[in-house]
Amino acid sequence: MPANTSDAIARSSEFSQYLHRLLAARPQERARLETRLAQPFTLEEMQAFADWPALPSPEQQAPALRQLRQAVMARLISRDLNGLATLDEVMASISQLAEFAVRQALACATASLSQYGQPIGEDSGERQQLIVVGMGKLGGGELNVSSDIDLIFIYPEGGETDGARRISNHEYFTQVGKRLIALLNDLTPDGQVFRVDMRLRPYGDSGPLVMSLAALENYLLSQGREWERYAWIKAKVLTGDAEALNQLVRPFVYRKYLDYNAYGAMRELHAQIRREVARRDMADNIKLGPGGIREVEFIAQVFQLIRGGRDRTLQLRGTRATLDRLAALRLLEPAAVAELQASYAFLRNLEHRLQYLDDQQTQTLPAAPDTRQKIAASMGYSSWEAFLPALNEVRGKVSRRFEQVFILPTEDSPGHPLAELWLDVAEQAPEQKLAELGYADPAAVSRQLKGLAQSQRYLQMPLAGRKKLDALMPALIEVASRFPNADDTLARIIGLMEAISRRASYLALLTEYPQTLQRLASLYSASAWVSAYLSRHPILLDELLDVRVLYAAPDWPQLAGQLEALLAQADGDVEAKMDALRHFQHAQTFRLVAQDLAGMWTLEALSDELSRLADLVLDAAVRHAWRDIPSRHTDTPRFAVIGYGKLGGKELGYASDLDIIFLYDDPHPDAPDLYSRLARKLSTWLTSATAAGVLYDIDLRLRPNGASGLLVSSLSAFRQYQETQAWAWEHQALTRARFVAGDADIGAQFEAERHAILTLRRDPAKLREEVLAMRQRMLDSHPAQDGDVKNARGGIIDIEFIVQYLILAHAHHLPALTGNTGNIALLAVGAAAGLIDGELADATRDAYRLYRRLQHAARLNDRKMVEVDAALRAAYAQGRKLWQQVFEQALDFS
Repeated sequence: MPANTSDAIARSSEFSQYLHRLLAARPQERARLETRLAQPFTLEEMQAFADWPALPSPEQQAPALRQLRQAVMARLISRDLNGLATLDEVMASISQLAEFAVRQALACATASLSQYGQPIGEDSGERQQLIVVGMGKLGGGELNVSSDIDLIFIYPEGGETDGARRISNHEYFTQVGKRLIALLNDLTPDGQVFRVDMRLRPYGDSGPLVMSLAALENYLLSQGREWERYAWIKAKVLTGDAEALNQLVRPFVYRKYLDYNAYGAMRELHAQIRREVARRDMADNIKLGPGGIREVEFIAQVFQLIRGGRDRTLQLRGTRATLDRLAALRLLEPAAVAELQASYAFLRNLEHRLQYLDDQQTQTLPAAPDTRQKIAASMGYSSWEAFLPALNEVRGKVSRRFEQVFILPTEDSPGHPLAELWLDVAEQAPEQKLAELGYADPAAVSRQLKGLAQSQRYLQMPLAGRKKLDALMPALIEVASRFPNADDTLARIIGLMEAISRRASYLALLTEYPQTLQRLASLYSASAWVSAYLSRHPILLDELLDVRVLYAAPDWPQLAGQLEALLAQADGDVEAKMDALRHFQHAQTFRLVAQDLAGMWTLEALSDELSRLADLVLDAAVRHAWRDIPSRHTDTPRFAVIGYGKLGGKELGYASDLDIIFLYDDPHPDAPDLYSRLARKLSTWLTSATAAGVLYDIDLRLRPNGASGLLVSSLSAFRQYQETQAWAWEHQALTRARFVAGDADIGAQFEAERHAILTLRRDPAKLREEVLAMRQRMLDSHPAQDGDVKNARGGIIDIEFIVQYLILAHAHHLPALTGNTGNIALLAVGAAAGLIDGELADATRDAYRLYRRLQHAARLNDRKMVEVDAALRAAYAQGRKLWQQVFEQALDFS
């Protein structure tokens, strides 16, 4: 940087003819610049630049606004070219100037039409204000220094003014808009403030200058185009009712689902720009040409269009802020974002230096040698020959990143070798080809393919969607054929295609990311349950995109933070919160099942993870359902969820119900009613089928007095019931109970009461009689079958009953039995204490592990029964031996 202010200004003038002319013509501006060069030009300084209220007419305002722009530009140019200002300061300052100028111009234009009075809404009866929307880089706060500004004018509702001369609101706001444009755009001896571009408004140049909110909504719903979604991402309300406009526009821009069709739309828009660049020989345009500024913006905004409806943190206007958010979400690698940020900064700095030359809206590299030298020097290079390779390297990096995001086979690339098989399947039976691919029953596979090709669902698909499906099917037929159960794999995939055939975005996802097809087929081959789950929740296809996320072990504290952020985004919208819980739970379940099928988890560890997931979701549901209770007396409910059965014992499977009860401990007189309402609401949040599906099925029958009892119990009532009224089977159930969510203090009190109940002295003979009677009642309703490892004699329930009996009979002298450590660990505790034979206990523990593995594998393939082999029969024998030892009777095997 030069040693003093005068040198800095002189250096800036060397690279800017505009600044040189300005300072020569306006000595007072040079004096201002010399005293204030060290400080950025702030909004407060803009407000103090003139006595704006004393300049009520357009004739007075116009020169003041233009002189303000000159002052801002002089300082920006000098600060930037001398390394005093960052790119962010430059963009923010010029954007702030534009916003200030628009507001000043609107106030002046409105005051100049006082003869009409105030515009009044015909429905609301309230005064109306023009909604001025800043679009493009103005909306994003990233305006360039010689930019025009893109505006759209909206007014809230029709009606008429209330003055001496009455006109319609539409006419009134049209006049306001015209005067606002003139104040900023008209060329006077002082120049312009900003060129104003209104072409982004509905219908473009042929549309009305102003439009009501109702008319805009109708336009967006009936005629809004994909490129307009892209444009409205950056829309910022500069004046007027921002919330009303944002509520109207947000659903148009951001879809509730993951919108992978955005790739195609953005790719086509980019292709149109490229064709225009080629036609007009604009390869040297650093904005629109290859590797230019627009490609960086497209990269950021395609992710916003795809995911912004699901993740509101992506609903940002600025390119740089969006790129940073993409890195934080790992939608782009941090290294890729760092490269794009650096490239974007280089290109935007270059753009500004091109515009500093003569205050012209240009992004084209100069042809004149002396001008090229000035640009190179202003960018810190000794010559144009030294600068150009650096520029080309930057543009090359942007192009590579753009192609990585938007890559697709070109139109002239060879088609899939099985394309004819699929396209001709409706007329022919390609059984020989299917047999060659490895399908076991090619005739049946041919019928399934033909059924899809001839179905009304397929034939009535929009042409674009059918093309996507036609492109996918040959690849899916091929990838499914590589699996040992190729027929089942393809049948399941066909089911998915039928489910998503009218959801063009999911077809687009699979088309845009062909690498997902192998992962999809692998999961569909491995498990019928997984294939059905994915077909019910196709939004989970998005999970296949990044294997690092799909196969990453869950970080529960981090995931809890993510869930809380999702729920915070939906604050005030109960349905959105319910859907957020479902999307989160489904995604984590899907990741766990993918990891399970990849062999990453033992069954015990997997059950622990599924239980942690349920705990996390229940805790979030309690907190947020409570916020939806009106007239609540405290922000934090003194309420707890207690898990029984598989949830309590941390043995959850993918489709397990949650056995839960609700407890509260709160002396407030309204507590019984409030917590009953919370329990009902929580049940609704968990079990209701929304557009996102169901969260969990729950069973509340283990509460005191069962189905006839209160939905929620006070802690004291629960304690009294357990001590005076509970049946032995309810104490059996208590052996597998634990606090899972809500108030931790209530949880601790529950655990103390559980321990006290389980360690009571009991009559062993009477207890044995009650346990055996309960087991017989279960057998009466679910007869034992060897293929049913749960109910078979010597199977899961028998072993669980053995453990429960040992706890209730012996915990008073062996408190370690009350630990909620699972049946396998508790059998070891019993053996170590000499309550059961050690070798028999070890064999039964192995048997229990086998049962759970077989049961888990059967459920993954939608089977209720398992195959009975010698190993299973031997396991049953061990379970029956332990039963006989504990209960002193042989099991009835008949």
